[in-house]
Order: sequence, then structure tokens, then C-alpha cells
Amino acid sequence: MVRGDLTNSQWSRLEPLLPKGIKAGRPQVWMRRRLIDGIRWRTRTGAPWRDVPERYGPWSRVYDLFRRWQQDGTWAGIFTRLQAEADAKGLINWDVNVDSTVCRAHQHAAGAAKRGIFRRSRLAESSPSRPTMASDVRVAG
Repeated sequence: MVRGDLTNSQWSRLEPLLPKGIKAGRPQVWMRRRLIDGIRWRTRTGAPWRDVPERYGPWSRVYDLFRRWQQDGTWAGIFTRLQAEADAKGLINWDVNVDSTVCRAHQHAAGAAKRGIFRRSRLAESSPSRPTMASDVRVAG
């Protein structure tokens, strides 16, 4: 067992929640526990699927199990059942505190002048005798 893998007590808690295989006959080459540990390794590290260590099985098999259970709702079902049981035992605190005192704007929303306006105003400030627009030109007469 490697750090981060499911412990025996965690596996005994999770195993009854997993879907039962529908095919009889030849046993699976890769045990579900190893594949699930591979899925957990990948989601914990954020690494690409192809970088899943070989000890968890072929990366394509790990991804296939993850994707199939994601599409058929198995992961959501497991999460819902575990959450309901933990809530029934009083292990979940549902109080929520939202603090919005810090709200950061994007750097482009910082209030800098637009390029065209900036150039015009800079020219007007640097040489007040020089006209900046055609309407400012005085005709000597």
C-alpha cells in the first residue's frame, strides 16, 4: 500500500457501495481497488491520465472505469449515499459562511485610460500651444 491509497477500513466501507459486476466467468485482471486507487491518485495530483503509475493498472483501464462510472452516475450515487449516512450520524455541519469583503477585478478593469484618449490628453498637456483637433485650429486673419 502506498501513501494516499485506500486503507483496509476505507475499502471495507466503500466496497458494498460499488456496483456489482454483471458478467460471470473469468475474474478481472485488475482489481477494482487498485483501479480506484489509480483514479484517486490522478484526481489528487492533477496529472494527465497517461501518467498514472503502473501499479494501479494500465492508465486506459483506470480512465475507462472512471469515465463509465461518471457517465452512468455511479460516482454521484456513492457520494450521495456516503453524505446521507454521515448526515444521519451528525458528522456534517451544514452552516455556511460566505464572506465577500474582497472582490478582485480583472487587471483590465483597473481604470486605465484607453490608448487613444491617453495619447490625446498627453499631447494636450505637454504642448498647450499645439492644437490637438481640427476644431482647435485658429485661422489667422
